[in-house]
Amino acid sequence: MVAGLRGIPHVQGGVETHAAELYARLANLGAEITVICRERHRPKDIGQRWAGIRLRWFWSPGGRGIEAAVHTMLAVLYAGIRRPHIMHIHAVGPSIAVPLAKMLGLRVVVTHHGQDYLREKWRGPEKTLIHLGERFAVRFSDALISISSSVQAALRAQYGRDSTWIPNGVSAEPPPASNALLDRYHLTRHRYVVQVSRLVPEKRQHDLIRAFRAAQLPGWKLVLVGGAPVADPYAASVHELAAGDDSIVCTGTLAAPEAHELLAGAGMFVLPSSHEGLPIALLEAIAYGVPSLASDIPGNREIGLDADSYFAVGDTEAVASRLRTLAASPAARAAAVQGYAQILGRFDWDQIAQSTMEVMQATARAPWRFRFPATPEKAEAVRERVPGVADRAIPKPVAVRSSSRRANVT
Repeated sequence: MVAGLRGIPHVQGGVETHAAELYARLANLGAEITVICRERHRPKDIGQRWAGIRLRWFWSPGGRGIEAAVHTMLAVLYAGIRRPHIMHIHAVGPSIAVPLAKMLGLRVVVTHHGQDYLREKWRGPEKTLIHLGERFAVRFSDALISISSSVQAALRAQYGRDSTWIPNGVSAEPPPASNALLDRYHLTRHRYVVQVSRLVPEKRQHDLIRAFRAAQLPGWKLVLVGGAPVADPYAASVHELAAGDDSIVCTGTLAAPEAHELLAGAGMFVLPSSHEGLPIALLEAIAYGVPSLASDIPGNREIGLDADSYFAVGDTEAVASRLRTLAASPAARAAAVQGYAQILGRFDWDQIAQSTMEVMQATARAPWRFRFPATPEKAEAVRERVPGVADRAIPKPVAVRSSSRRANVT
């Protein structure tokens, strides 16, 4: 049973994309899966089953900062009645419910998608609550998965807790053949810059708009794909900054097939974030062969782009300069994508699903316990052995294949 996400499929968000890709494959491997979703994010055409997965749509509050925590608490109470073999919780905010799940006698796996309390939108009590969720995930979960090696190393250094590194992945799907959205927004294939993300402060759309204007690319447009909660001040500021400029297109939230159409047709992709776990949108741009630029932060560095494709957070002059170079030179664009096939080989969803299944099976077989015995002394000892956590080398993923054709895991 799964909690901690808005819902699947076709729900905006990195965790949601991760879940849709992962659980469809786990279902094919024989797992019985129920995903507890939030009714307020339910797509109109989605019912109670999808891709062999049961979907249960529960009420959730609308308040920012409490929606995920309250909904996950409700999901855990439901799990206490239904008694799944495994309760799988995504992200550290929803992990505030992990102790409750353990008190109900459940075996809990947590996937840590990144240190969300570092996101710019969180302040005060909300930030404290999310940080507490991380502590609960580390102390009480039966198994802990990290989607990036930098997060894995940080957890080991701060808490003395080992986790299993299983990254996000990307599907090698053919580019969409449709031009409907390009026609709708008056775009020319390979002549626009795109960013696909929610309109939230840590995605730094302001920086990208300023860099695009400074680059002065004749005949090019900037396309911002993604939405935000109603009446969100930051989203309103993005629209205000872009207002009156015909070269900037804000599409709002799009379903995955439509977002992929715009992504596949782009001439460049830019992700100027101040915080990322392991960005799926960047992996998708790479899969479509789109020359990509990203901020020089651990989550983006883990993708393994060449040095010229990274820039310091907030350095709009560097972004503008690189945009000009790529727009003016087909050879520069070709050189930028040379290593993409090797990158994609490290982020295969089928391999990721197999590795995740192994974690689930091992957890289901293990003796139940209430908490992980990490201690401050152990964390301090690990810190002494792991200097420079953010600069750790990126390990290669290891494929772990299930030992049985059908897994007895719910």
